[in-house]
Amino acid sequence: MPNASYIVLIPLLPLAGFALLGLFGRRYIKGFAGVLGTSFVLVSTALALYVAWQYFSISLPQGHFKQTVPLNLNWLTFSPGLSIDMSIILDPISVMMIVVVTLISLLVHTFSLGYMKGETRYATYYAFLNLFTFSMLGLVLSGNLFETYIFWELVGCSSFLLIGFYFDRPTAVAAAKKAFIVTRFADLGFLVGILILSFHADTLDIHTLIQRLTQPGPQLTNITTASFLGISALSWGLVLVFVGGAGKSAMFPLHIWLPDAMEGPTPVSALIHAATMVVAGVYLVARLYPVYAHAGPAVLQVVLYVGALSALLAAIIACTQTDIKRVLAYSTMSQIGYMMFALGAHGYTASMFHLFTHAFFKALLFLCAGVIIHRVHSNEMKDMGALRKLLPLTHACFLIACLAISGIPPFSGFFSKEDILLAAWNSNKLVYAVGLFTSGLTAFYMFRLYFSVFWGRPTHEAGAHPGHHPETPFTEKLPLVILALGALSAGWIPFSRFVTADGKPEPAHGVSVFAIAPVALALIGIATAAYLYRKETERPQRAAAAFKGFYQFAYHKFYIDEVYTFITKKIIFNGIGRPAAWIDKNIVDGLMNLLATITARIAAGIKGIQSGKVQDYTLYFFAGIVGLAVLFIYLYT
Repeated sequence: MPNASYIVLIPLLPLAGFALLGLFGRRYIKGFAGVLGTSFVLVSTALALYVAWQYFSISLPQGHFKQTVPLNLNWLTFSPGLSIDMSIILDPISVMMIVVVTLISLLVHTFSLGYMKGETRYATYYAFLNLFTFSMLGLVLSGNLFETYIFWELVGCSSFLLIGFYFDRPTAVAAAKKAFIVTRFADLGFLVGILILSFHADTLDIHTLIQRLTQPGPQLTNITTASFLGISALSWGLVLVFVGGAGKSAMFPLHIWLPDAMEGPTPVSALIHAATMVVAGVYLVARLYPVYAHAGPAVLQVVLYVGALSALLAAIIACTQTDIKRVLAYSTMSQIGYMMFALGAHGYTASMFHLFTHAFFKALLFLCAGVIIHRVHSNEMKDMGALRKLLPLTHACFLIACLAISGIPPFSGFFSKEDILLAAWNSNKLVYAVGLFTSGLTAFYMFRLYFSVFWGRPTHEAGAHPGHHPETPFTEKLPLVILALGALSAGWIPFSRFVTADGKPEPAHGVSVFAIAPVALALIGIATAAYLYRKETERPQRAAAAFKGFYQFAYHKFYIDEVYTFITKKIIFNGIGRPAAWIDKNIVDGLMNLLATITARIAAGIKGIQSGKVQDYTLYFFAGIVGLAVLFIYLYT
């Protein structure tokens, strides 16, 4: 069993990097900030890989997994059964996640050494990256729900700092605030869900809570019999926890923050979309998956349909976007939707497998996008074209990532997508059809992006002199090559033998006849994209015109942002906020002002009593005596 002392170091090393760089980076170690921050994450990655090797190769006698390694440090105790323990949980998904988070973070740190060189706030950038890594590692290792919530909010805070890194740009500030505010509403649901589940389970410890809410006992009886609006407390708690996950993972209708989050540095986008914030919601649902599965089909149906709708909606929007990072952002939303509906379809292992493979090809796509943007100084696809000769390594890596996300064998995405579609086929044929159609759309919009960037006619100034500029420095090339190898080979890992819902190995799914339909649709999508975008023609405009209003509808993201704006400005601000402000100003403040005015006038009227003249006080004294005499005569005669 892995030793507790160095497991704790995995998240603490990035925290130490954040503290050191945050306090002394800009003044004393600015030139070495990148190397120092990367070194902390490098050691953390080595420890995570060592823990994973120990856990999966040594700690698994007879093919069964150790579910937890409690490292309890009691913090607060509310009752004999309810306490907050700062503990670490090790099970297959937490071990898998620490490997994903540290490895992707290390590659992003390394890539940023060259990409962010020369930035004014270079040390601050690396401090924030270290904080983000610490927050996500703390989240996946938390053994207590309240501890999970602490790191959950730290992940949100870290993303706010990095999305708004260029705080001198109004768009970046607005994007950071939008992400923070939208996820706050979702996090309220998560907090209420935690309170419901922990109250009825009489524990905040994740492992104990899962046991009590999945096995017969008084806690399970109480939470299933207690109800509100005809829905059990267990179902309410799980749905509210999912709301928190849907906010972080940008599921419909809480997805509106994700495309705007592209205002941050491109390597940050790679970290957010591949290994941290966006996958946190999937991890949260997976962490409590035994309870979701035990709660009955109703709750998982919510997860299933929200995930499927998000996957389809994002794929349609991605087909119309022209900003390279926004295309990739909606791609992430679609792929996270895949993971969510896989969980809803009882495809726990398939969902975690896709999270694992997705980390490689999505980080690769964003880092390649960073190289492209640096070269052409634009995010718009219209400013790109014919870059395959100018950026040969980036071209090869981007192509590998596109084939992987499209589900083309033998790339990694093929294996995990096949498992997800198989789970959907066995659970819900409608969702399977949505997933199958979405897989074809994915191939289309990714190769629409590929052909627009690397083929066609060059529209950028650098394209005229390809030999004058090196493609990228070594610190950028190395992460691209490693991620490309991961996108090629990660699918061949016998994942189902290690990461399962109940700790028992499952037989691995090999290539089967079932894969023919998704691969065929993916090839059709690629061929369609090649026909429309490989050469510069009028075909894309004619295709868009053929769909008429629907294309514009999708291009404007189905006007969901406008609906939110209408609700907030016209209904909440104008219909509720302004009347509330009027009541506060005219009634509440007016009442207080009236009382103050009355008091002031009374004071002005009687202040003459305190004149300081002895003659006046003598007069008042005798007047009082006369008044009392008159009163007593009246009362007793």
